Amino acid sequence: MKLLMPLASLLGFEAEGLTHRAKSLAMTYAVIALFGLIGFGFLLVAGFIALSQMFGVLVASLIMAGIFLLLALAVYLGAQIGEGRRRREAAERRHSSETGAFLTTAALTALPMVAKSPLLLRLGIPAAVVALLLMRDKD
Repeated sequence: MKLLMPLASLLGFEAEGLTHRAKSLAMTYAVIALFGLIGFGFLLVAGFIALSQMFGVLVASLIMAGIFLLLALAVYLGAQIGEGRRRREAAERRHSSETGAFLTTAALTALPMVAKSPLLLRLGIPAAVVALLLMRDKD
């Protein structure tokens, strides 16, 4: 917060007002979350009572445990799928940047040889431009 106060004063905000508002919003959301969890707890208890009246206490306990284990498994699988997607996208970005670096290095290495030969100078520059255009269209 010490870093944000001078920045906020530069932008014309009242730092004390911002910190007070942030604290009050945090407290409000904490109370909302607490009451939501309490309500969810009562909802689970009501569901358990209804299941226990229909199937008995032991079967109701097993049903509730199975449901929550399935929910945990679904969340875990969703997280693994998301992580795999993130890794795949990072690998594609890394591969793309490595390809660009390789092509740049190859072009810079071949530049002195192309500059010495007038025939290669006439043919090499248009070929490099065409290759560059093809690479940009590919991305």
